[in-house]
Amino acid sequence: MSQKKYLSNEDELRELMAVWPDIVRDITEQLSDLPEVNKWIAKALQYNVPGGSARRGLSVVYTFKTLYPSDELPEEELYKARVLAWCIELLQAFLLTIDDIQDKSKMRRNKPAWYIHHDINLRAITDAVLMNTSIYVLFKKYFKSKDYYMDLVELFLDITHKTNCGQCLDLIPLRQEGKLNLDLFTMNRYNALVKYKTSYYTLVLPVIGAMYMVGIKDPEVHRQAKTILLEIGHFFQIRNDYLDFYTDPEHPEVYGTQDIEEGKCTWLIVVALQRATPKQRKILEECYGSSDKEKINRVKQVYIELGIANTYAIYEEETHSLLHTHIQQVSRGLTPEFFLRLLQITCPKVGRKS
Repeated sequence: MSQKKYLSNEDELRELMAVWPDIVRDITEQLSDLPEVNKWIAKALQYNVPGGSARRGLSVVYTFKTLYPSDELPEEELYKARVLAWCIELLQAFLLTIDDIQDKSKMRRNKPAWYIHHDINLRAITDAVLMNTSIYVLFKKYFKSKDYYMDLVELFLDITHKTNCGQCLDLIPLRQEGKLNLDLFTMNRYNALVKYKTSYYTLVLPVIGAMYMVGIKDPEVHRQAKTILLEIGHFFQIRNDYLDFYTDPEHPEVYGTQDIEEGKCTWLIVVALQRATPKQRKILEECYGSSDKEKINRVKQVYIELGIANTYAIYEEETHSLLHTHIQQVSRGLTPEFFLRLLQITCPKVGRKS
């Protein structure tokens, strides 16, 4: 038994990493007569799963510690919470590996995307599927005897399906005769993308999964939690869109350009289209979705002219205020303090850019 205590994200990440070798062993020891396959799977896991912020995994541990109905935490149960955290990170790795192939992205976490690494190419699809199915190998080992086992299985299957539906929406062609149709870049489309591609697996999955682990199954508690979690998830993605571009406003040469090059339906382009003058819209129509450096710079200039950074700063303040209000209205189950801390962990304020 250990005292319930909260660690910094850095310290908690170290605790998660201490579990990681066990995760790799649990996955690769299943088929002892396929040593070459196991060696390859271990390599794929090590390259793709750790190395990120592990924000989703950390949310599992934070939720579990907060909701566990005693100040004394059994080490075995805390270990299982960290296993569940890695299950979500495996899902994340599966989704990102496939996403990089589909988007032809060259880099992931400051290193070559897995399908580019050593010319792996489309073999990476099998590796991604193995990352996903490995989740259920871990479930069987650690949760089979628990009364929440099927709850976790159904939760992961449901949210994996929802996330893939969001990915499907993201991949529906927005080009006509080789040119982006910016009329399709609406806020309604963007909101649907965020909800299904990001919010469910980023916020709902870790929190609801941990709730099952501590025995919270009340449908009304789950409903209220999901409502708040989807709102936080929406804010999370808009914040990411913003930070993917405004990496350092003091040095325009390091602004992020990948979303512009790939013609992504982001919050920035949707807001820009809502506010653009006819002249600015013409520039966006001619330049958005191009890898030509000059065209990218013209899109960046439109964003700057429209004051997108200031628009985001106002949005951030208003959203934090609105979320605080909605969180205070939660009437059953989880406390407002829990959601406020989760908001702080997942969406710390960026602040106003000068």
